[in-house]
Amino acid sequence: MRWESVYVAGTGAWLPEPHSARAAAEAGQYDPEQYEADGLLSVRVAGDDVAPPDMAVQAATTALKRSGTDPETVRLLLHNYVWFQGQTMWPVASYVADHAVHRAVPAFEVKQECSAAIGSLDLAARHLTAESAPAAAVLTTADRFAPPLIDRWRAEEGLVYADGGTALVLSNEGGFARVLATSTRADNRMEALARGAGPTPLPTQEPYDHAARFAHYLRAQGNVREAAGRLVAMVTGAIDDALADAETTREDLARVVIPTGGRSKMQWQAEQILGVPEERTTWEFGRRTGHLGAGDQFAALNDLAENGALHPGDRVLMLSAGPGTAGCAVLEILRTPAWAPSPAADPTPEARR
Repeated sequence: MRWESVYVAGTGAWLPEPHSARAAAEAGQYDPEQYEADGLLSVRVAGDDVAPPDMAVQAATTALKRSGTDPETVRLLLHNYVWFQGQTMWPVASYVADHAVHRAVPAFEVKQECSAAIGSLDLAARHLTAESAPAAAVLTTADRFAPPLIDRWRAEEGLVYADGGTALVLSNEGGFARVLATSTRADNRMEALARGAGPTPLPTQEPYDHAARFAHYLRAQGNVREAAGRLVAMVTGAIDDALADAETTREDLARVVIPTGGRSKMQWQAEQILGVPEERTTWEFGRRTGHLGAGDQFAALNDLAENGALHPGDRVLMLSAGPGTAGCAVLEILRTPAWAPSPAADPTPEARR
């Protein structure tokens, strides 16, 4: 879907201190061979005194302040997450909205695993386009992964789970970047990759074990090549749709924001799926942060903004993928964000590639 008047007005993130991946491997928390293969340097690990919704509130407060948006013009808040938010049977999005925006803004949760944030951007763009008056939407993510229910270092081969909150403010009035296009592709049969043996009548207290769920999928389906082919088709389809609607080629992309995994996942995304070199991805940020559940894309865009890596004329692609859906957004940078450091020079997009 191509958009004409949807803008990114502000970004924000609340990330705890990094924990050394090497130290985790030396302590026996992180498999040494997996550590060497993944190439991760550190992972953000929160203390026991902070719950995910408060991370989202901090990130949203920062993003709103940076955007200059009047909170009264916010017409929607969408909160994205993967894991436990601090209480069961609780409208966590309303908590984030009340503490970060105002008590009357409609707030909803978006729950589609690692592809939720870009999905929420697509939904919010549709909402803002339908508004006839100046309006904004706040998108947040937050997760905290901890034992005994999640072993962040071993739960899933090829990535390590990290803690943190992120936020994005969209506006139909203006911002530092214009959303040129978004896309979502779905293959709902892929949910079986994460389901394992199947639904249970009530929650269990079993630790999350991605390997066991995937092994069950292989036993039941028996064709990993077919599953891989469907996953590639879903992800490449989302990329191709967004680029076509944005009238942008892969060569036009100054930056590509990718989900954070180990080195092999990064190389598959960058080289095989996107066809861009590693240095144009957000791998250097991700390998110091870890996998933030639904928050990789907003966190990485915020990092690019904070470090002066976004320049007028840049085209930026944001990619998300999870079991069942994949999403993309293509942005055009209109101006350097006001909270970025002053650059010594502002090379052209062509010079930066």
